[in-house]
Amino acid sequence: MSRVSVRVVAILLWMCVWVCCNGDGEYVLYKDPKQKVSDRVADLFGRMTLEEKIGQMVQIDKSVATVNIMRDYFIGSVLSGGGSSPLPEATAQNWVDMINEYQKGALVSRLGIPMIYGIDAVHGHNNVYNATIFPHNVGLGATRDPDLVKRIGAATAIEVRATGIPYTFAPCIAVCRDPRWGRCYESYSEDHKVVEDMTDVILGLQGEPPSNYKYGVPFVGGKDKVAACAKHYVGDGGTTRGINENNTVTDLHGLLSIHMPAYADAVYKGVSTVMVSYSSWNGEKMHANTELITGYLKGTLKFKGFVISDWQGVDKISSPPHTNFTASVRAAIQAGIDMVMVPFNFTEFVNDLTSLVKNKVIPITRIDDAVRRILLVKFTMGLFENPLADYSFSNELGSQAHRDLAREAVRKSLVLLKNGNKTNPMLPLPRKTSKILVAGTHADNLGYQCGGWTITWQGTSGNKNTRGTTLLGAVKSAVDQNTEVVFRENPDAEFIKSNNFAYAIIAVGEPPYAETAGDSDKLTMMDPGPAIISSTCQAVKCVVVVISGRPVVMEPYVASIEALVAAWLPGTEGQGITDTLFGDHGFSGKLPVTWFRNTEQLPMSYGDSHYDPLFAYGSGLETESVASTVARSTSASATGTKPCLITVLVSATFCLFLFPSLSRVLRR
Repeated sequence: MSRVSVRVVAILLWMCVWVCCNGDGEYVLYKDPKQKVSDRVADLFGRMTLEEKIGQMVQIDKSVATVNIMRDYFIGSVLSGGGSSPLPEATAQNWVDMINEYQKGALVSRLGIPMIYGIDAVHGHNNVYNATIFPHNVGLGATRDPDLVKRIGAATAIEVRATGIPYTFAPCIAVCRDPRWGRCYESYSEDHKVVEDMTDVILGLQGEPPSNYKYGVPFVGGKDKVAACAKHYVGDGGTTRGINENNTVTDLHGLLSIHMPAYADAVYKGVSTVMVSYSSWNGEKMHANTELITGYLKGTLKFKGFVISDWQGVDKISSPPHTNFTASVRAAIQAGIDMVMVPFNFTEFVNDLTSLVKNKVIPITRIDDAVRRILLVKFTMGLFENPLADYSFSNELGSQAHRDLAREAVRKSLVLLKNGNKTNPMLPLPRKTSKILVAGTHADNLGYQCGGWTITWQGTSGNKNTRGTTLLGAVKSAVDQNTEVVFRENPDAEFIKSNNFAYAIIAVGEPPYAETAGDSDKLTMMDPGPAIISSTCQAVKCVVVVISGRPVVMEPYVASIEALVAAWLPGTEGQGITDTLFGDHGFSGKLPVTWFRNTEQLPMSYGDSHYDPLFAYGSGLETESVASTVARSTSASATGTKPCLITVLVSATFCLFLFPSLSRVLRR
């Protein structure tokens, strides 16, 4: 054996000793990646003190995290709340460096248990500058394409990993039964069957478990995958009047038949974590519901991952929040919550829970169950072998391949609700014409196009907060170079009449919002959207593109609109809209939710006795691409010439046979 080989073997042996042994050179089973995960969990768990166990149950916001806090409190998890980043326009490397610093604090604790960092990557890696922003879930529900959603999950996972993060609080698998709810755009559909299909996003985020994988056990399939989180358990989309964090009033059959099925699918697909809802079920806070968390989720569904609270969800068990925190901690932990998102006042939580356990108010067996579940997820995802991130995936953030995928998702999510008439459809639009008008509040605003949960929690306005293509930019790229594109956000009637536009593209909709800030009884588009539609569509033939997280009041304007498109919240890739407007691809999307006539009808879902929508659930006109139409016409023409030629030849022969004099004339 050469000296080089001996040296390599020596280094490998030393690394094995370092990885698998403690500071005294003693072999440590839980550090050995060759051992079974269950044995590693048992070995590590047996070494832990009560303080270390409770520390693993804590998730804090990055704003209060330090190396010393991570080490001294044995913190199990850190998160970035909505809009929380290392610095403005932070790069992937900035994120990796920040997270590794927190991780180093965890690794120098007595047992060196790595923390798990989480973030809300709910439509792409949406908190991060330059990331690909995919359509929000309501748009993906319109595609009815689980494979597309799975590919989006995989793209999101690698962009999240590019920033050093191994855990996302996604997907939201709520079933939105009332569009007045401010989180309706986070739901794939009012139909639980569509939501069930879309849980394939978990297979993209985490990887696909092998066929012999044990049911209910969390699965994360590699360094380019992340732990997922099905949320918000359960019934968050069914609250009274769509009020966020409110009460879902339904019997057990209604809960299990509408709101629960997607969770069974998520557990079957190996989801690692489940987040509990702020809402209540028949008056009982979900964060304190032992029957549904421990009894149904962990018992009936056999979920083996960990259950996490929502942001300050334990505080909100009491009303007003935090008025009896100790009692709330007791209720939440006894109900079955394993990890608590207690972003700021974590010392109070640690002290209260420690006291409750030491005084035997909460049995130690409940703590043990929580910690085993947390460790199981951490071992399963390879966090002990690869606790520190590197820059290897940094080029994946906002990559062209991911933007192309987002563009595909946009065009498949568009729902065509009106298109002139059968004999004279408006779409697809001609690319080559003299002059066209682009107008509306949402035509040149990337922030509006992306919606809430983009860069900041509530979303932004304008085009400087991240990179992408607005509808106006997409139109300019799509039309012929000799076509003049004129943009006026709010054109007056005189301007329109004096310009002789061939047609107008108008983009209107909702401003960005998230959660309670989006609750609305009116569901109207933002001003001056209605006035823009009225003045423009009366003067020139127009297509209206509605950019919104849900149906909005449209009935008063439909008659004046030549073509109407629901674009939802499409994200950064506006060219997906023009791909269909100009006929590169056909329209194929179907309404994932019912489009009401007026808000007095709400709540109204497909199958209700009073169902009388403006556009029914599942509506959506289909069109062919220009290329397909041309190919079909060409084929029909080619086929059509053959019988005509035969007819001519037969007729000529017949004539010559009947009229021999004509034959003699022709021979001359």
